[in-house]
Amino acid sequence: MRQVGKFKLYSSEEVKTRLFGPVGAPDRDAHEQRVSEAVHAYQIGEAIKEARIQQRLTQEQLGARIGLQKSQISRLERGGNASLSSISRVFRALNIPLALEVGNTRRVALW
Repeated sequence: MRQVGKFKLYSSEEVKTRLFGPVGAPDRDAHEQRVSEAVHAYQIGEAIKEARIQQRLTQEQLGARIGLQKSQISRLERGGNASLSSISRVFRALNIPLALEVGNTRRVALW
């Protein structure tokens, strides 16, 4: 905590420790996991949105191409909860490659 005039300023680490406990505490670990998952979902949504826009497709057009509603495409692009099958259909429709890194040298394509 740092005092600036009459205000107390706390770092993000201090706030997380106060709300969720120290690093390694179960509540803190659960919070960090939720944040990590939300960031990954956001990044997937941004990749979908960017590819869709580059291909000059509307959300409705993309949805029609793969059998999803516009609202489902919108939710995916915002990082909302989605099934792996929906994400894979969107990635395939937009020709977004997907591969996993296995070990230090191997890549395994999922499709």
